[in-house]
Amino acid sequence: MTEQFAADVLICGAGAAGLTLAIDLARRGVSFRLIEKMDDPFRGSRGKGIQPRSQEIFEDLGILDRIVAVGGIYPQQREYRADGSYTESDVVEHQEPTPPEPYHLALMVPQFLTEGVMRERLLELGHRPEFGCELVGFEQDENGVTARLVSKAGEQSIRVRYLIGADGGRSFVRHTLDIGFPGKTLGVRAIVADVTLTGLGRDVWHRFAESDMERQISLCPLAGTEMFQIQGPIPLEGEVDLTAEGLTALVAARTGWNDIVVRSVSWASAFTMNGRLADRYRVGRVFLMGDAAHIHPPTGGQGLNTSVQDAYNLGWKLAAVAAGAPDTLLDSYEDERRPIAAAMLGLATKLLDALKRGEMRRGREVHQIDIGYPESALALEKPERSGGLLAGDRAPDAPIRGAAGQPTRLFELIKGPHWTLLGYEVARDLVPARPGLHIHSFGPQGDLIDDGGHFREAYALAPGDWVLVRPDGYVGAIVASGEIEALRTYLKDVGLGLVEGERL
Repeated sequence: MTEQFAADVLICGAGAAGLTLAIDLARRGVSFRLIEKMDDPFRGSRGKGIQPRSQEIFEDLGILDRIVAVGGIYPQQREYRADGSYTESDVVEHQEPTPPEPYHLALMVPQFLTEGVMRERLLELGHRPEFGCELVGFEQDENGVTARLVSKAGEQSIRVRYLIGADGGRSFVRHTLDIGFPGKTLGVRAIVADVTLTGLGRDVWHRFAESDMERQISLCPLAGTEMFQIQGPIPLEGEVDLTAEGLTALVAARTGWNDIVVRSVSWASAFTMNGRLADRYRVGRVFLMGDAAHIHPPTGGQGLNTSVQDAYNLGWKLAAVAAGAPDTLLDSYEDERRPIAAAMLGLATKLLDALKRGEMRRGREVHQIDIGYPESALALEKPERSGGLLAGDRAPDAPIRGAAGQPTRLFELIKGPHWTLLGYEVARDLVPARPGLHIHSFGPQGDLIDDGGHFREAYALAPGDWVLVRPDGYVGAIVASGEIEALRTYLKDVGLGLVEGERL
């Protein structure tokens, strides 16, 4: 008798990571429940930087234009000296977009606005988070997970195939699994507050006493709102007054300006900066992602972005296994994502050290464009390549043209929950069509035209080569036509099995 499940997936935590996973599962037709123990959505701006790689993900999920519309870009930062003079500079090193990398500017979008757009997208797909619903216990066996939930309606027990802990740095799921969360406290305690104030212009990010960790403070106009975000280090011990009056006094004491008045406080927090990484991301049918798996100091603008990308990596794999792909596919989630979080922790800590010296500048390293999975078991090259684009790399964009003459972009073809197979001057019938795979080709009788040479330059393929792009926009395989059997085996192993009349 087939066991009945309330849903394929239970997602615990409706922040940016949980919402990303929910949107991805919804568009794939995977059943899920998204629960959040808080009664209402988070209303702070904590994760306000949207890096270029996350922008590409949001484009795929159908929300990038809305995200841009509710937010904006970072203003220049103005650093004031003790004598009242100042210098101005870019927060992030400016780089022009290129055909393979269409987004090069970090966006500033307060976290509550980003998550609002994500909830709207999820509602379009027929789902919504369940606020005021808390996970209070769970047990798993080889077939599924039994979870106990408590809400205003009372307690209930549900059976699901998989449980996802996206429930933050104090994760109940992680604690219940007894997964270690090693790391360290980074010796900095700080405040962050979203406020309305008078006495300060909104044209720049105002920064004071940058190299003095006792007097440093910054006031950043929050794009898409009438508010400012106040940030600054505070003593490691003792109470801090986060009322409008207390923050007004703090700003005056640190800036020497008495005409800045905080009128109201929308959200405020005092926190100690930590860098921690879970020992494991998976135990059986239970997974960790986002802050439940890694917490970062805010200096690199990496926390929310890394969390979103965790979910984007896990979503298609859960869907594939739910549809019959081997369970071992899910092992690649931790194998791929945990090293990335470790690297981002190192970057954010390095930037924190630079901030203490008053020397922090964010360059390409924070964009997350160069992140890839070249060591992954899902990276196949036949024959092995010695340069250029490699299996495991992010798939570049390219302006191209359809055979009917209309301009498009490679990202438009990749967009969606499917795999994409691109052939370069190939015999088109070498790989039969199958569900979940979109096949395109360049060259004679191909449906795509690379008249600007952008695809050829970005992908560096030889005639007869095939490149397989994963649903999350990374290159899964690059194979020559003479190695097509290896490609067929790969497709079977990720759940895109043999079709009628095809043999390995």
